[in-house]
Amino acid sequence: MVSGDAAWTEALLDFRRRKDEHFAAGKGPVPAGALGDFHGLSYFAPDPGWAFVLPVAPGDGGEVPLATNTGEARPMARFGTVTLELPGGPHALTLYAPPGDETPARVFVPFRDGTSGQETYGAGRYLDAPLARTPQGLRVSLDFNLAYHPYCAYADGWICPLPPRENWLPEPVRAGERLPAEEGAGP
Repeated sequence: MVSGDAAWTEALLDFRRRKDEHFAAGKGPVPAGALGDFHGLSYFAPDPGWAFVLPVAPGDGGEVPLATNTGEARPMARFGTVTLELPGGPHALTLYAPPGDETPARVFVPFRDGTSGQETYGAGRYLDAPLARTPQGLRVSLDFNLAYHPYCAYADGWICPLPPRENWLPEPVRAGERLPAEEGAGP
């Protein structure tokens, strides 16, 4: 885990503020007709307990088709796996990269969890997780406080990969983007 110091919290809140401004300016997935009602995304409170720096176990690099909300397959490569220590026990997550990219700066982590469909978008959420090559080996920063809904949560017309079963966490991850509390529906 990472520390929950004031600088970490400030950086997270600044990231969220800038994302809200970006979306409000019509540069995100919020449809133009809904921008007048857009007052920012909903988030769980910052929680450093959901921020991890973990060693990466290499994947086979094999190309796999991730299913999408439209039924099309999105080709990705299994870059590696990590193991999270959750209250209910350890759980592995698969990290994905574009096919052929053997040294990505970031990996894609689509996941579902115990909040999916109730407190967060039903199809799941995503993380874009930075990699670091260290003397101790390859590490990934998984900060679930940065978890976000795919664009298809906001409007039709987006093609969104669905989290594969291996990335379904059995426990709720109350960190990152959430559904608006007052609506219980999409943002």
